[in-house]
Amino acid sequence: MAVATSKSRPLTWLQDQGGAAWLPSCHCRPGFFNSGLSMRINQRLRPWASPRLKMVGKRNLTSNSVAKGLEGEVKSHGADEDQYYISEEDKRFVEALQEAQPYVYLHRGSTFVVVIAGELLATPSLDTLVKDIAFLHHLGIRFVIVPGTHVHIDKLLEERGSKAKFVGEYRITDKVALAAATEAAGGIRMMLEAKLSPGPSICNIRRHGESSRWHEVGVSVASGNFLAAKRRGVVKGIDYGATGEVKKVDVSRMRERLDAGCIVILSNLGYSSSGEVLNCNTYEVATACALAIGADKLICLIDGPILDESGRLIRFLTLQEADMLIRERAKQSEIAANYVKAVGEEDLTSPGHNDSNGHVYSQNGKVSVERHNPTFHNGVGFDNGNGIWTGEQGFPIGGHERQSRLNGYLSELAAAAFVCKGGVQRVHLLDGTKGGVLLLELFKRDGMGTMVASDLYEGTRTARVPDFSGIRQILLPLEESGALVRRTDQELLDTLDSFAIVEREGQIIACAALFPFFEEKCGEVAALAVSPDCRGQGQGDKLLDYIEKKASSLGLDRLFLLTTRTADWFVRRGFSECSIESIPEKKRRKINLSRKSKYYMKKLLPDRSGITVDRAII
Repeated sequence: MAVATSKSRPLTWLQDQGGAAWLPSCHCRPGFFNSGLSMRINQRLRPWASPRLKMVGKRNLTSNSVAKGLEGEVKSHGADEDQYYISEEDKRFVEALQEAQPYVYLHRGSTFVVVIAGELLATPSLDTLVKDIAFLHHLGIRFVIVPGTHVHIDKLLEERGSKAKFVGEYRITDKVALAAATEAAGGIRMMLEAKLSPGPSICNIRRHGESSRWHEVGVSVASGNFLAAKRRGVVKGIDYGATGEVKKVDVSRMRERLDAGCIVILSNLGYSSSGEVLNCNTYEVATACALAIGADKLICLIDGPILDESGRLIRFLTLQEADMLIRERAKQSEIAANYVKAVGEEDLTSPGHNDSNGHVYSQNGKVSVERHNPTFHNGVGFDNGNGIWTGEQGFPIGGHERQSRLNGYLSELAAAAFVCKGGVQRVHLLDGTKGGVLLLELFKRDGMGTMVASDLYEGTRTARVPDFSGIRQILLPLEESGALVRRTDQELLDTLDSFAIVEREGQIIACAALFPFFEEKCGEVAALAVSPDCRGQGQGDKLLDYIEKKASSLGLDRLFLLTTRTADWFVRRGFSECSIESIPEKKRRKINLSRKSKYYMKKLLPDRSGITVDRAII
């Protein structure tokens, strides 16, 4: 008789036309099956074909049975073979999880401030967005949610026979408007808390074992009086009532809640030192919070895409490009005009010329313009407590939110540019009406919306003749050690326009070269080197990414390199070892075979990120 053992479940005897086998059983299924039932319960039995179940003896099962080999692998026979077939859908699911792994690793522990536009809070899109935020929270991302309230406020005012009152970009918050604002903020907070409360479907996870966590609230949510504000007061004879300006964000208490595993909901209602409730602008609150808490990202979920003049999605803007876009539209929009007035003209008035990253160079090639940094007061970028912007009165970054779509989302662009200037590395402007947009933006290489970045290629540019000595200084020690091929001064000068460099405070800290072979549609990466003092800071990755974008812009679809000591570094970045025959013949004739270099190649994927270095190519 064949005997089966299982470490995890009681055994059930299965009789099948003269053959017998023990199978694990559980409390919810009958313990004995006859041959007439065996075909109908194939799917039920499949989860129990456990690798831990081993068959002892030499009895054979019939064609409708599944046996366990001595090596522990599942062997299927006849009609049951399709039970263990991995479908194409399953394969795609596994591939998607594997592709997401580096992004999960990257984002875990990060802090994201998320603005949810008021227009989205009253649409079915909100359910998907909240579920995705809960999912990302369980992956280890820390969230501060700042919901917009203007749509709900205006609706409540209309129901009560009142009209919203604005002067310029500011709302006048009288007693009726303040009552509507408090009711809207409270209702939205409770709605978000309710939508974040459900846990996962027990039916889907039951097979993995019981857990006390089944009955817990899905996501813990925290809110409170984190926002200190002051009255805007009377400006040019206009009394703005209970309209407030952000004074301080209580970062320490917010971090306590985040550290405890909560999602923080930050209302746009601020509290004055005299105990008043004040109605602040949503985007002013969000940008103040992002700067104060040191957020890794500010994400704005809005009701449409950011488009250019031709109606195409703008996928990427450097900080300088976003700044220039707002300035170009300054004559068309009061918001843009106020932005220019607030941040000043210094970015465009210095002499010299701009490179592709917006850096301004003087005649000696040195960077002559420093990044604008807002003054900090009590840990937040304010000027003497009078709001975020410099000057006597604060500037409402969100502006007249109801007109966001009409003015090309200039309010959101102004907020993005401001927080990037203040140190937030990435701002994402996403069309929240598209299902899954948040996941696609965070887990796909090219994203799904518009990204504004302050540091993507900061300080990176094409080399010029004055850079010769700095490049030589970085390369020489590596050439002397044998890690790099020696180049004469003349050879370096002749190929200088193929080099890209990273510059910091007037000093070259990294360099790399791209030599294209247009007939073969491939390029060689060479002389990638980083100053010893700057290694381990991601400068090499920045340069390699810059080189890849440059190669794509030249129409190349592959990169190759020769290396003797740095193969592991390049393998981790997508290069695979190849034969010398894969190298263009023109390059093969120049290879010094005595170095016994290894050859590596990488296929460049189609790039839809919108990030280009075209203007950096000379």
